[in-house]
Amino acid sequence: MSDKNKDIGSIGWVDLTTNNAEELKKFYSEVAGWKYENVPMGDYNDFNMLSPSTGAPVAGICNKRGGNSEIPSQWMIYILVDEIEEKIKRCKDLGGKVLLDIKDVDGYGKYCVIQDPANAVCALFEKK
Repeated sequence: MSDKNKDIGSIGWVDLTTNNAEELKKFYSEVAGWKYENVPMGDYNDFNMLSPSTGAPVAGICNKRGGNSEIPSQWMIYILVDEIEEKIKRCKDLGGKVLLDIKDVDGYGKYCVIQDPANAVCALFEKK
């Protein structure tokens, strides 16, 4: 199996999309002990939240703006998949919905946001 597919089925990332990323960055820094680094998005910043012990990114806190404007305000898990178009078809066939169609993430891959038949929401992510 190639490196691209070695983690298929695992949770590859988690982030929070919100209207108040700056405030929540501070909140989670205090509550979870996370450090943070700015992720420049033009005229505003999103944030990578970093492990206090290793400094590695463990989550993101994003503004509900730009490419994130249609993402529900919640903690979102990103499940790694292969053949995202096929997974979207299966989602629909099994009674799920696509809430946000496929979007490219420059240099990383592509993702979409789905809702399962029980109304739970998650994202599917296909690595490049």
